[in-house]
Amino acid sequence: MTLAVGVIYLYQDKIIQLFVAEGNKHIKTKIAVEKMEVSLWEKFPQVAISLHNVEVTEAVEGSTAPLAKLERVHSTFSLWDIVKGTYRIREIYLEEGELMVKVLPNGQVNYLFFQNADTVQTGKMRYDLQHIGLKKVKVIYQDAPGKQHYELQAHLLSAALAVDDPVITIQTEGTALVHSVRVAGHEFIRQKEIQLNSQLAINTATKQITLEPSDLQIEKALYQFGGQIAYKDKTYIDLAVQGKNTNVQSLLALIPQKYTKQLAQYQSQGDVYFKGKVKGEVSANKSPFFDVAFGCKRASFYHPDYKEKVEGVTLEGRFTNGAQRNSQTSMLELRNVRGNLRGKPFSGEFAYQNFSDPYIQAQLKADVDVAHVLGAFPVEEISKGSGQAQVQFSFAGNLNTFKTNPGSSKIKTSGDIQLRNVSLLFRQHPQYLNGLTGTFLFRKNDVAVTNFKGKVGDSDFLLNGYFKNVLPWVFLKGQKLRIEADFESAFLNLDQLLAAANSADGAAPKSNKKPSTDYAFNMPANLELDLNAAVRHLQFRRFKAKQLQGQVRLQNQVITTPNIALQAVGGKFRVRGTMDARHPLIKITSTANIDHIKVDSLMYAFENFGQAFITQRHLNGELTAQIDSDLFFDHQLNARTDLMQAEIKTSIQNGQLLYFEPLQKLSAFVDRRELANLRFSELKNNFFIQSRTIYIPEMEIQTSASRFSSITVSGTHTFDQDMDYRLRIPLAITTAKRDKDERFGVIETSSAPNPMLFLTIKGKEGNFKVAYDQEKVKDKIASDLQREKQELKDVLKGKKKEEKSVKPATEFFEFE
Repeated sequence: MTLAVGVIYLYQDKIIQLFVAEGNKHIKTKIAVEKMEVSLWEKFPQVAISLHNVEVTEAVEGSTAPLAKLERVHSTFSLWDIVKGTYRIREIYLEEGELMVKVLPNGQVNYLFFQNADTVQTGKMRYDLQHIGLKKVKVIYQDAPGKQHYELQAHLLSAALAVDDPVITIQTEGTALVHSVRVAGHEFIRQKEIQLNSQLAINTATKQITLEPSDLQIEKALYQFGGQIAYKDKTYIDLAVQGKNTNVQSLLALIPQKYTKQLAQYQSQGDVYFKGKVKGEVSANKSPFFDVAFGCKRASFYHPDYKEKVEGVTLEGRFTNGAQRNSQTSMLELRNVRGNLRGKPFSGEFAYQNFSDPYIQAQLKADVDVAHVLGAFPVEEISKGSGQAQVQFSFAGNLNTFKTNPGSSKIKTSGDIQLRNVSLLFRQHPQYLNGLTGTFLFRKNDVAVTNFKGKVGDSDFLLNGYFKNVLPWVFLKGQKLRIEADFESAFLNLDQLLAAANSADGAAPKSNKKPSTDYAFNMPANLELDLNAAVRHLQFRRFKAKQLQGQVRLQNQVITTPNIALQAVGGKFRVRGTMDARHPLIKITSTANIDHIKVDSLMYAFENFGQAFITQRHLNGELTAQIDSDLFFDHQLNARTDLMQAEIKTSIQNGQLLYFEPLQKLSAFVDRRELANLRFSELKNNFFIQSRTIYIPEMEIQTSASRFSSITVSGTHTFDQDMDYRLRIPLAITTAKRDKDERFGVIETSSAPNPMLFLTIKGKEGNFKVAYDQEKVKDKIASDLQREKQELKDVLKGKKKEEKSVKPATEFFEFE
């Protein structure tokens, strides 16, 4: 061994010189090497010429791009070659680096940097390669004309070469990680460990490659392939491949990922098979013929996250690119599909023809448990489900026609779905849809709905009619679902139906609990409604109604109600209007007519309209009114009162004002017991609401009080409960007993039969002040002076003065 080391040391410079000289004869491109040495230990027992930090320029004229960048390259020969003086390089090892092999757009290749061995045979060193090894080398292959890109990391690959002119035999064995395989923009294999064991023979005379039966293992699946490739004038291939120990993952690995993304997590057990052939010319303009048969027998498929398994699956499949070997003649078929999900059987067939202008045929027959279906094939919008469904469905038609004209007569659909006690919980709503039953009959894109009924919390519904444009709505983006139906309900609980989805488990709140005030009102942009509604009972917070009837229409997130009628709080409501939910604020424009409603019940039902000054315990009577309003809410149904506008035409008959605190201040003139129950026959006025303020035009109320027959009222009342009322009260001239603990305002007297009392009520609901209205008195005095001046003029002109009643002395009181 010491002698061998000494010999290598003695001949090292000579060996390197011969290696460089011989390399210059064979290599046609630039190679940069940082360090070169001869070693006995690198590839013992062979002697290695080791090159460190090697960069090989690609064999393209004028290019400086690298073909290879490697940390080490070892070329080996026998130790006896030193003794004989003739060196044969039989092995080359490439370690830790990159190879970048290209076919340029013009068809030129960048890897022909080495001249053929038979052109240079003289000299003391020659290349007689019998083995090439790759260790930790990244290999990138780009074929621009063929639109192909391969990228792999060779862990440890070796190729044994045998030359029997004109045939070169190469046997390859080793492991690698395939980062990516892309063909024509489709990615087939990504991040897969492979193991290769292959043998091929290259006939340099006939330019033909014969691929002996070889094995390619992708993870656990084994693929056997073999055949021939001719490349004399054109590239022509005739290959066969067969899969063993394959599963759904190994089959999906051979299909472009954009088609298998939703299925990538599914796994399989059982007999899954694969067999195919590829035959024909390969060029930039031509593709070979593909014909692949696949299927399974008694297999099971499952998703590791969903804990549901589709079992006993049998199917026969085929993929081919057809006689013309292009997308127009391509076809994918699934025949005799059978299986079961939790003991419930299903069957069907599927055909996808002409990938450029697809024509689809599909059939499905299944008796399914909804919970198990959602477990195996989850739907993002639905979190839970249960119940049974029977499905029979078939579809046939051109996919592009379906997309552009879903209602075309060329689209054929038929079948029906029957629901039996189905329950669903949607992620965006806290209430279960319970007890869903009904029949859905398919006709083209529409579905006839018969006796579709169920419950949502405490609410129930029954639908009969049509769901139109169903299939485009389900399968195409931006399509609208239109429902034309008769809608019936025994009870609707709007508190629950409008509740926001804030329950963690989706459990419905118990009906005996206080209704939640967290609401969410969102109209689906792709839903249209035309309903004839009939609801026997309806509840929203305190408001309860019955016998609701009318039309409800929804289009483009705008609800219209041309003729809604209902009974509530002892009378009748009629409403027409619109609700526009297209913007961040919901706008409700409506005209409501109210006939003979109990005022106290109305104020209780609407929670006294958010104020405590005059409540249901203060006011009785029958209200008839017309309300024209523009109301605004956010999508949590919080009112934007600053934008509200309304005109309210009211008439209250047989009214009572009970224990109304401001009137108690008039006990100097009227007995408290009389003021505690002040009756009036009718009150009429038009009220206006704008900028959070209620405007009350002057109105006269005929009362039952003995001291005054009427009260005239005007003023404003803001939503912040700021009051500014003006009252005019005519008082009968009688002696009034004053309570010692009260103080009074001013009584102004005139020539009128009775003195007039002018008052203001100002302040907050809980902190108001009744005071003397000086402005009104001044106006009254000015008016009286003007009248007396006119009377004096009439006297001077000789007109007889009308006799007047005796005016009592003016009394002064302080009010607060």
